[in-house]
Amino acid sequence: MEKFNHSVTEFILMGFTQDPVIQLVLFALFLIVYSVTMVGNITLIVLICTDSRLHTPMYFFIGNLSFLDLWYSTVYTPKIMMTCISEDKSISFAGCVAQLFFSGGLAYTECYLLAAMAYDRYMAISKPLLYAQVMTQRLCVCLVAASYLGAFIICGIFTHETFIMPFCGDNVIDDFFCDLPPLVKLSCDVKANYHIFLYFMLTSNVLTPITLILASYIFIIVAILRIRSAQSQLKAFSTCSSHLISVTLYFGSILYIYYRPKSSYSLKNDKIVSLFYTVVFPMLNPMIYSLRNKDVKEALKKLLKMKAS
Repeated sequence: MEKFNHSVTEFILMGFTQDPVIQLVLFALFLIVYSVTMVGNITLIVLICTDSRLHTPMYFFIGNLSFLDLWYSTVYTPKIMMTCISEDKSISFAGCVAQLFFSGGLAYTECYLLAAMAYDRYMAISKPLLYAQVMTQRLCVCLVAASYLGAFIICGIFTHETFIMPFCGDNVIDDFFCDLPPLVKLSCDVKANYHIFLYFMLTSNVLTPITLILASYIFIIVAILRIRSAQSQLKAFSTCSSHLISVTLYFGSILYIYYRPKSSYSLKNDKIVSLFYTVVFPMLNPMIYSLRNKDVKEALKKLLKMKAS
């Protein structure tokens, strides 16, 4: 196997600003966001594990999404906070490799996990009589395991292909984390077949889950329209609303970063959008799945009463 190219031993992450006052403000904001992310996702996981009413396939996937978001946020936020308060903005070559590998692996896992959640909603609404027979615990575990395994194998391949390229000269990344676009720009020998390979990997692992989600919701909409009662239609749609919000926010930001026309490229806008799906989105997920969810609210009240007594 070819070895990683070590002509560059570290990279410099420029972050968002060089103003020390603004950096302190950003550090405080990121600390708050990271704390809320940890508390929110851990609380949701605890509720799902301890309350028997939440031991269903839907909440099993939501719990795994929260677990995923814990690690997803941890890949980025602590390093961002360090660059805000430290004069040392560097990240080692090995650290950059690890960050790209885990960030990509967790991002693709989330893509496939959201697709699995769409399939779960399809079975619950379109095939309610077969739901319990089809969505068994074994199938749910297999879907989650396959999401992780497939995503990290794929990410391992393109991480290897990225870092065997020679990096020479400039090692400054004008971003807050090691991402593919700035790394490719720093390479002094990017072969044409790498761009083809990268485009194929990104497209297949983002557009495939999107296609599965769209297909699931087409069948879901058809099933809802067949329901005669308007109240039942609204109830059926409400079970999908949180998932639809997650899908729209997550895939919308990823598609904007990687699939928009080059003519609309803006480094400043890219940083803001990247910040949303890497740092803000893991914080929002527990709120999306709990604020409008009666079962989760009841489980939280029950847990708080137990703690108070």
